[in-house]
Amino acid sequence: MRLKVLLPFQVFADEDGVSRIVAESLGGSFGLLPHRLDCVAALVPGILIYETPAHGEVCLAVDEGILVKTGANVLVSVRRALRGAGLAQLREAVAQQFLQEDAQAQSLRSAMAAVESGFLRRFARFENA
Repeated sequence: MRLKVLLPFQVFADEDGVSRIVAESLGGSFGLLPHRLDCVAALVPGILIYETPAHGEVCLAVDEGILVKTGANVLVSVRRALRGAGLAQLREAVAQQFLQEDAQAQSLRSAMAAVESGFLRRFARFENA
């Protein structure tokens, strides 16, 4: 199979000769082999594992997204992804990067809410004047 992992701004992985893929969906983990029927699955944040003859078993931490299998092509589109040598390394990297990005996003949302409420207050005063 050919696996492509897409992020919003780049192609994260493009692997040919993938013998198996294990991903996590809302219904739990599932596996893909080369002759499986075509499918679409909504992915939850978790670990995506694939195996190639050249690299062996590769683990990726992925954020929520979608997986589409058509023929021998598997396309995974996610918001964020990290590659690690092992599950312990991935767990640490996810804790550092994903949680930090989530905290930054929360801070940005709070700042935008403050700007919006200030704008609305000024607009209301202008309208009443």
